[in-house]
Amino acid sequence: MATKCAECGPGYSTPLEAMKGPREEIIYLPCIYRNTGIEAPDYLATVDVDPKSPQYCQVIHRLPMPHLKDELHHSGWNTCSSCYGDITKARTKLVLPALISSRIYVVDVGTEPRAPKLHKVIEPKDIHTKCNLGFFHTSHCLPSGEVMVSTLGDPEGNGKGGFVLLDGKTFEVKGTWEQPGGAAPLGYDFWYQPRHNVMISTEWAAPNVLRDGFNPADVKAGLYGSHLYVWDWQRREIVQTLPLQDGLIPLEIRFLHNPDAAQGFVGCALSSTIQRFFKNEDGTWSAQKVIQVPPKKVKGWMLPEMPGLITDILLSLDDHFLYFSNWLHGDIRQYDVSDPQRPRLTGQLFLGGSIVKDGPVQVLDDQELDSQPEPLVVKGKQVAGGPQMIQLSLDGKRLYVTTSLYSAWDKQFYPDLIREGSVMLQIDVDTVKGGLTLNPNFLVDFGKEPLGPALAHELRYPGGDCSSDIWL
Repeated sequence: MATKCAECGPGYSTPLEAMKGPREEIIYLPCIYRNTGIEAPDYLATVDVDPKSPQYCQVIHRLPMPHLKDELHHSGWNTCSSCYGDITKARTKLVLPALISSRIYVVDVGTEPRAPKLHKVIEPKDIHTKCNLGFFHTSHCLPSGEVMVSTLGDPEGNGKGGFVLLDGKTFEVKGTWEQPGGAAPLGYDFWYQPRHNVMISTEWAAPNVLRDGFNPADVKAGLYGSHLYVWDWQRREIVQTLPLQDGLIPLEIRFLHNPDAAQGFVGCALSSTIQRFFKNEDGTWSAQKVIQVPPKKVKGWMLPEMPGLITDILLSLDDHFLYFSNWLHGDIRQYDVSDPQRPRLTGQLFLGGSIVKDGPVQVLDDQELDSQPEPLVVKGKQVAGGPQMIQLSLDGKRLYVTTSLYSAWDKQFYPDLIREGSVMLQIDVDTVKGGLTLNPNFLVDFGKEPLGPALAHELRYPGGDCSSDIWL
């Protein structure tokens, strides 16, 4: 096990050192009440995941936000492994951007990690005035000590893929990261790789398009994204717009963790493809489709063909395995990406989804399965929804899963999820040969929350993880 350096900053010196870090004992995750019919604020849940604890698999603390209908979504840190060399930095604040209200909450998790408390609220007006941006998604800590948050739109809900910079100590709004007038047409996620002077961002759709649900006509109208934006990291400007073939709605993006790597993967939700992006010898960037999840011909659903809908992807810290979730089909997949150009399927597990047996959807033609999967029951609870957000333990041996995507889409595609609440599951991972096995004794049921069923989303460990930390 890695011993924490007394004269080092936050996180770990390398991704491989992080793999030697301590086993996770608690997990933070936002829980959402918007679109559920429950008039209560979203909250940050703290879950005990230590098998030796008497509170194992329980929500041990809930921190409600002071406002209703924020739509908490993703989270990030005040600092991470990108500041490992700075002994003045400590990972003590969790940054919670709100997707719909455009607030940013800063939560103190350092004073009492098992009972977080609210540290600061950044109101939309402050950000609108200084940045003309809103509708926040990804938060990453920067080597400069600042915090950078991606946006989906302007304050009116039109598409605008910009970035808000916060001071990492005071959390004052400093302005935009990009040059004036230099935002992308649409936004969502981003990842930076300083050794190659590059950042790449993705795109979903304008907030006004996606806010209240999914309309297939908006796809035909070209209102959903299908590009990557390549940015010069030092100059803070777009240097290349990369169209993706079979790449509708590129969401989560992951460079390989190795800071020397000039490649990575992005999950394209609607096309249900994984695209590998890479740097060419001349310094430009390209993308190629390396995985395709074929759609299923169905009856009893909103369209005659159902995509897998890849909504979250992760890379193990040694860059050996790629994981992703098919939210609609209902499966989690593991691929060996030792050769990034030729991913090899090594594990697959169905955890609910829209095509389960005896459900409303009948599969007429399936290129992958011989029969529809059985509904998932864990500890007596039939799981509603499909696998969505995923988080891998530092050592790569445990994969945690939640089932909510975004409240408006949850309500549309999985009405049972609104009634039953989402769940958190744990999968045991074979890190040698590959393979996924559900832990039948692990269940966190957010359908039994004190104020009613809640929608649990992204997962974070106090010490950082595969999707929060970037190495220099």
